[in-house]
Amino acid sequence: MSAPFEPPYLALHKSGELKKRGQSLWSKMERCRLCPRECEVNKLEGERGFCGANAQLEISSFHPHFGEEPSLVGEKGSGTIFMTHCGLRCVFCCNWEISQGGEGHVRSVSECAGMMLRLQAMGCHNINVVTPTHYSPHLVLALDHAASRGLRLPLVYNTCGWERVDILQQLDGIVDIYMPDIKYADSAMAAKYSSGADTYPQVTRQAILEMHRQVGVAKPAQDGLLYRGLIIRHLVMPNRVAGTKEVLDWIAGHLPKDTYINLMSQYMPLYKAREYPEIARRITRHEYMETVEHAKARGLTNLDIQGWSS
Repeated sequence: MSAPFEPPYLALHKSGELKKRGQSLWSKMERCRLCPRECEVNKLEGERGFCGANAQLEISSFHPHFGEEPSLVGEKGSGTIFMTHCGLRCVFCCNWEISQGGEGHVRSVSECAGMMLRLQAMGCHNINVVTPTHYSPHLVLALDHAASRGLRLPLVYNTCGWERVDILQQLDGIVDIYMPDIKYADSAMAAKYSSGADTYPQVTRQAILEMHRQVGVAKPAQDGLLYRGLIIRHLVMPNRVAGTKEVLDWIAGHLPKDTYINLMSQYMPLYKAREYPEIARRITRHEYMETVEHAKARGLTNLDIQGWSS
């Protein structure tokens, strides 16, 4: 029988390193460069960045989530904490009320730690922080606090993928499972649909290479659950605006062929998407299946195929 899983952040907590890194990240909010926007506002003085956040932690909700990947959900669910605000601000966001509408409540770091512990007590298999980038200081300090009170679950960093490598390096040994999107292959598309984020493709590629360096390929344990590794999500969009084939080509050329890739078929024209005719509809079966076939043709072997299957 294998030994029980122990997340590496416990060792960082015991040594004091976890708190030290949280404090280091916190200091970056004085001229905030936590995300690639680098807007440099003083969040510590109450200024709000492009993301909409200041130094106060705002959380929309927390609960067991059963709509994530099966190896995260298990029988008791993924312990999800939805953060308010977002630095990417996509026009088609399915959670726009939270990410751009500011739906949520101010919570302390201690209260966030309490949420983590409550999710563990509910039997959740992991702590899944959604849209964490602009709150990475708060989350690291909350994790340190929760670890002192018995938290032992793997941490899932559920992100849009647009991350600064130097910030990710601060998270090395803290995050167990990285779950980034790769939304676009083309800078013009990223700028058009994600509020001018023209650096998205190149920045996200470098971020994902760093994530892979830290946690490696995601492989479920004997119990079917995932405790460590990289899960890449790609949302297939209408009229190939996401550059899906190019995204898959890059993955096949830069990461192991058994990298876990969730090819997501659930795009819907939500929020402001109907203002853009080329993305104002759902995808077709043909659009999704050509994605699946291209992934297979590139030798990618660990595909999470949704909706339509071949």
